[in-house]
Amino acid sequence: MSGGAVFNSEDSEGTVENLRNFKQGTWAVRTAATVLLTAFLFAGRVSAQSLNWEGQTGVFVTALAYTASSPKDGIGLPAVAFHFWNTGPVIGNFYTSSVTVGLFGRIEFGYTRNFHQDGSTPPLSEFWGNGFNIWHGKVNLVPENMGKHNWVPAISMGFVVRAQDPDVSGKLAAPPREYTNGDVYIVLTKTVTQIKALPLVFSFGYKGTNAQLLGLAGNAPAFTGRAFGVAAFVLKGPAKSSIVLGGEVLQQPRYVQNLPGAVVPTTLVYAARVVPSSKIKLNLDFGVAQAAGQIMPGVNLQARHQFGMGVSYGL
Repeated sequence: MSGGAVFNSEDSEGTVENLRNFKQGTWAVRTAATVLLTAFLFAGRVSAQSLNWEGQTGVFVTALAYTASSPKDGIGLPAVAFHFWNTGPVIGNFYTSSVTVGLFGRIEFGYTRNFHQDGSTPPLSEFWGNGFNIWHGKVNLVPENMGKHNWVPAISMGFVVRAQDPDVSGKLAAPPREYTNGDVYIVLTKTVTQIKALPLVFSFGYKGTNAQLLGLAGNAPAFTGRAFGVAAFVLKGPAKSSIVLGGEVLQQPRYVQNLPGAVVPTTLVYAARVVPSSKIKLNLDFGVAQAAGQIMPGVNLQARHQFGMGVSYGL
């Protein structure tokens, strides 16, 4: 999917400097889009082995209240994932590799490495960095259907820490600056099975974050509260497979640190997840994200219809 970002400015020096800082916001938007796609393809309890862009059990860019599979009295086998996002000739491509482990039936911890491949449009393509490290954890506070009450959602709390996150404006400095940023969140998820032919998945969460676009655009100016949510339905596919279709919404901090005038929109994702078999902990994700278009005067990243894909596998 092409996402050719166009840089139109006659005042090259001023605009380029803004773009360098601003591009962090753009990068974050792109990544958020990618994550949204992967996380979103989550299918009910099979999704317990579906890792999102940052390695959490979830949809493409949001976390669900479920955790990676594990026994109640021990440590589970890890789930691994790989995600790719085509963000066009300006921003380039993004990749993430993740491993997540469940503990005691209700906890998960994991690590993800984010990689970036430069685009082909200098000077903007030169300032997105080489990627960064992500650690995350989540604990399930309330199991789904607790006390045999079918209306009770799963409720969990979690965190994300991103280290060595490049600062776009800092790329101009010697040595370049890097950020550490993070999220703290609570999320409620419910799989509705009363309609036998059409299971539904709903999730809503709220987080405090100082990361812009999941860290892809560096930091936000301040720690900010942001909402996220998912709605999806599950269809029966051929050969006992399942197909999950739905959408994901992730609010972004409105502004980017060190980039006055840039405004980052809410990320939307339309996605599909294919679960080949309930006996195999394998998920294939495909999606299209609306990330970022015109983020400031003279800067149109044209990242409104970007394609992403991912694969998750539980060992």
